[in-house]
Amino acid sequence: MAYTEPPFTIGIEEEYLLVDKQTRDVASDPPEALFEVCRKHFEGVVTHEFLKGQIEVNTTVCANIGEARNQLSSLRTTVAEAADEFGLAPIAASTHPFSHWQEQPHTDEDRYNVIDHDLQTVVRRLMTCGMHVHIGIDDDELRLDLLNQVSYFLPHLLAFSTSSPFWQGEDTGLKSYRLSVFDELPRTGLPNIFDSWPEYQRHVDALINAGLIEDASKLWWDVRPSCRFPTLEMRITDVCTRIDDAVAVAALFMCLLRNAVPAQERQPTLAPIFPHADRRKPLARAALWSG
Repeated sequence: MAYTEPPFTIGIEEEYLLVDKQTRDVASDPPEALFEVCRKHFEGVVTHEFLKGQIEVNTTVCANIGEARNQLSSLRTTVAEAADEFGLAPIAASTHPFSHWQEQPHTDEDRYNVIDHDLQTVVRRLMTCGMHVHIGIDDDELRLDLLNQVSYFLPHLLAFSTSSPFWQGEDTGLKSYRLSVFDELPRTGLPNIFDSWPEYQRHVDALINAGLIEDASKLWWDVRPSCRFPTLEMRITDVCTRIDDAVAVAALFMCLLRNAVPAQERQPTLAPIFPHADRRKPLARAALWSG
């Protein structure tokens, strides 16, 4: 059978904290009108996040990294201009320098109410923002194989993106304290190694049948097969303050995947570029020391 290259489309999600322009503190209850203004410009791609003081943007499916950059630039500009109308501003940083999570209520939506009820304090501390990158891989088995391979490089991607050294007025000594907060949640970290797509599905089904999750969207691994789209979703990175950094990290993730495909599809006799043996002993993914 002739080899058909995956589409390698790209989509980027970013989360921002909304801050009061006078006090610089996180806005605990930003007006819904702010989100409505954003939706007039970008219907369906600007949404709430877990905390009321957060806002999330999503590009559409983009054919290449240039298109993704243009959309992300427009989304950042739109959110900043809309927030300004209400005396607020978004910050592209994965933690706030001094705000306290205890003062931040969560968004009153069914999904977030369930998460708050199930996870209690560990999720209420989640005053963090991240960047997720989706790459279109429409073959299930290939998507699973690339999941195994690219996990080795997740610490490198994190290192390029870090933007969260501060937490509640303290310099944590880490470049990415966000990851320390996020790792208190269950089902986080590096994914398991799976030998096939059916094995992955059996893993998900076992968790569902045990009543631990409703679906695969509750697997909060650093990289995962999306349960909504035919994509591989990278989730380990902080949100980048500079848009050029964000685009560079997204492009690097795409390049790693493209570079891994030929070893498996076009030259099947070669060993994987990122061997499973090495993958089982990945570089430390804990938040990086600022040293």
